[in-house]
Amino acid sequence: MTISPVGRLEGTVLPSPVLDVSGLTISYRDQSGTRTAVHGIDFSVAPGEVVALVGESGSGKSSTAQAIIGLLPENGRLESGSIRLNRQEIAGWPQKRLDGIRGSVISLVPQDPGNSLNPVKTIGKQVAEILIIHGKATGALADARAIELLERVGLNQPALRAKQYPHELSGGMKQRVLIAIAIALKPSLIIADEPTSALDVTVQKHILDLIDELRREYGTAVLLVTHDLGVAADRSDRLIVLRQGRIQEQGPTADILANPQSAYTQRLLADAPSLNIRQRRVAAVAKLTQGEADDIIIVEGLVQDFGLGGKDKGLRALDNVSFRVRRGTTHALVGESGSGKTTTIRTVAAFQKPTAGKVIVDGLDLSAPPRETLRLLRKKIQLVYQNPFGSLDPRQTIAGIVEEPLLNFEPMARAKRTEIVASTIEKVGLPLDVLQRRPHALSGGQRQRVAIARALVLDPQILILDEAVSALDVTVQAQILSLLDTLQRDLGLTYLFVSHDLAVVRQISDTVSVLNGGKIVESGAVEEVFEHPQSAYTRELIDAIPGKKYPLHASRPISTNSGNI
Repeated sequence: MTISPVGRLEGTVLPSPVLDVSGLTISYRDQSGTRTAVHGIDFSVAPGEVVALVGESGSGKSSTAQAIIGLLPENGRLESGSIRLNRQEIAGWPQKRLDGIRGSVISLVPQDPGNSLNPVKTIGKQVAEILIIHGKATGALADARAIELLERVGLNQPALRAKQYPHELSGGMKQRVLIAIAIALKPSLIIADEPTSALDVTVQKHILDLIDELRREYGTAVLLVTHDLGVAADRSDRLIVLRQGRIQEQGPTADILANPQSAYTQRLLADAPSLNIRQRRVAAVAKLTQGEADDIIIVEGLVQDFGLGGKDKGLRALDNVSFRVRRGTTHALVGESGSGKTTTIRTVAAFQKPTAGKVIVDGLDLSAPPRETLRLLRKKIQLVYQNPFGSLDPRQTIAGIVEEPLLNFEPMARAKRTEIVASTIEKVGLPLDVLQRRPHALSGGQRQRVAIARALVLDPQILILDEAVSALDVTVQAQILSLLDTLQRDLGLTYLFVSHDLAVVRQISDTVSVLNGGKIVESGAVEEVFEHPQSAYTRELIDAIPGKKYPLHASRPISTNSGNI
């Protein structure tokens, strides 16, 4: 019997599952009492198989993974159920006994590599530690084996990396280190808990390719926990769809994607940008070819240098960046970390002065803006940030948060301010009763609507959307994108959209500039760039978009669902 290239088991006799979960029920205790997070779920994972556990925040994905490896938080409790690992019941084992199988039989690749490595210990020592703990090697032999593992997971100059500390490595490098630790003892099962959610699309592809290669080589079973349906579609043999701690359906990935049975799964798949090529509205695109250009943002020859101090010459973050944005359209800036996206939008928003070049926003030249020009600019252009919780003051009511920009500008009667705030909240699809609540009482989607309302309250003409939907679940993301589309049509807004998610960029944008190393390597209409990329870098970005294995709908219009989020 052999493991096939896609992880399916060939032969007439199927082996016993590596992992067999039955009746798993998990609860959490807090000040208000006990709540059940996972309700009696059943599933299994066979040798060499990849099973994806998918669902939105609060669905029970991470709780399930943590319970299997015995790492529930202190207020979590495995109420009932069976967890059999290689036929052995491990549910209820004490931590000391679980320590004996963690790393050797079952391993975890966590979500955040930055917080998962010891900042004061070298990379090599951290990899060697798993070998020492389980008595597989010590001293120089453990150090040598650690370097071999770093080389195995594709780190260049592994001997050098072994001597470095986590802060000296990129996010993708750190994730490879965690994988090296996870595979060091060739475990039977790897739990990959959102292993690429914080990584750029090309790095994500390399990490997932690595996990798949190691799975095929060692026959390791993989439980892939992810909210990214494109990743699940491309990388799993079977899907388990969770909602509020209950399995909605499970089965072969291809079957569920082709014919989802539950309404919830149907909605998840319909809302996933990576699985749907959606048609951009014609009205906005038509503006690209109508008569004289009405460019509301003009960026010409932008250069941004940052001094590094000492004898270093400094860093050129932007190098001759130029693009234009038509009024009423959406222009996307895409590229990997360090490409210059954030520096560009900070310069356009006049948060920093460029080293060279010109930025004109609706006729205002920002090359050397006097105080009054900056004041006018703040009414013309507003930002919406990635994290809707971190960008809202937790001490203020929603009314106070949305009202604050009005207080910072021209004097206005209180009744007038109250009227504008209420009208703006209604524009973003929220009920008026949220005005007296505070951010912690709102969902992630509601908080992002509040952030959009705060940006709109001054009646700007331009919104800079900095990864404004990347922290949201797929259905909430779809609703926010639909809201942005509606606001743009109703208010004539122009969007400068920054994102690492190219599937979302294709869905919402009219034009796009691709940044690499501070330079624009490609620019043009979205469909032209995506269908006929000219640069090798753009082709690499597009090829790395997950979900191509099972595209569900072509030319599907943008969703207009407006569920309660």
